[in-house]
Amino acid sequence: MIVTTKTLFEHAYGKYAVGAYNINNAEQAMGLFQGSIDSQSPFIIQISKGARSYTDKRMLEAILRACDEIFPEAVFAVHLDHGDEKTAHDCIDSGFYSSVMIDASHDPFDENIAITRRVVDHAHSKGVSVEAELGMLGGVEEDIAVDEKNALLTDPNEAREFIERSGADSLACAIGTSHGAYKFSGGQGLHFERIEAIQKAIPGVPLVMHGSSSVPQDEVARINAAGGKLKEGAKGVDENQYLPAAKLGVCKVNIDTDGRLVWTRVHREFFQSKPEDFDLRSPGKVFMAEYAKFIASRSLLLGSAGQLESVRELAKSK
Repeated sequence: MIVTTKTLFEHAYGKYAVGAYNINNAEQAMGLFQGSIDSQSPFIIQISKGARSYTDKRMLEAILRACDEIFPEAVFAVHLDHGDEKTAHDCIDSGFYSSVMIDASHDPFDENIAITRRVVDHAHSKGVSVEAELGMLGGVEEDIAVDEKNALLTDPNEAREFIERSGADSLACAIGTSHGAYKFSGGQGLHFERIEAIQKAIPGVPLVMHGSSSVPQDEVARINAAGGKLKEGAKGVDENQYLPAAKLGVCKVNIDTDGRLVWTRVHREFFQSKPEDFDLRSPGKVFMAEYAKFIASRSLLLGSAGQLESVRELAKSK
C-alpha cells in the first residue's frame, strides 16, 4: 500500500522515525520489502535522480509497483531524493510519488526559498508533499560534494522563516550527519541541542536526517578482507542515536551507504569464495536475504518495528 509521507509522519512524530532507503534495482527492492515485512515496519522508498537514469525511471517504477503486488502487507511511501527543480516537477506530474525533495540548499537563502516555493505550489496542487533542505551536510551524495570545513549546521531562526515562507512540509536539517562512506574520522555525532532548538522553532514540522548511515566497521573490515580498499575508521551516525532524535521530531532517517556496504560485502565475499561462479543470480539471492536482515535491524533501532498495522489503519481512515 502506497501512502503519503504526511500520513507516515503524522503517525511517527515524536515517537519513532521511518527509515528511508535508496533503491536502484530489483534485488534492493525485494530485500527492502521483505525486511520491512519481517519487522512489521512502514518505510520510505527513495529514488534519486541518478537511480531514475540508471536504467530508466519507468523500469524502477515498474519494479516497485510489482513489489506492491508481491508484498500486499507493506505500507510505504515513494520519495524523490535530492531532486533539482526540473526533476521534482517531473516526479510530481508522474502521479507515482508520495513526496519530493527539492534540494536548493547550495543556493543563497532567499533563492532556496523561492525555488522551494515554486515546487511546493506545484506539488500541493497534486496532493504531493515537499521536503526541503536548509544548511549543508559534508560528504558526497551522487553529484553533490561538500568539504567538511564548508558544512553548515541549520540555524533554528532561519528554519522558522524558511518554513513560513516556503511552505515546505518537512525539513532536512544539517545537525551533525554526513553523506557517503567517508564520514567522520573523529568523535563527532548528532548535535541534539541543535535538533531540540529547531524543533522548538518549528514545532510539529517533521525533521529529516540525511547521511544517517552508521558505516558498520565489521562490514568495512569484511569488504577489505575480500579485496576491497575502503577507508578504515570512517564513522557514521551512532545507530543508538536514531530513537533519541526521533523523540525530538526527526521522522525520517535516510540510510543509503550502509546498504551499499552490504551489497559490496556480499558480492566480494561470494566471488572470492566461488571464483568459478558467473551466475549473477547466485550472489543476488544472498544479497536479498542479507539486505532484508539489515532492514529489519534498522527498523528496530528506529523504533518503527511493529508499527505496520496501526499505520495501515490510520491510512485507511484518511
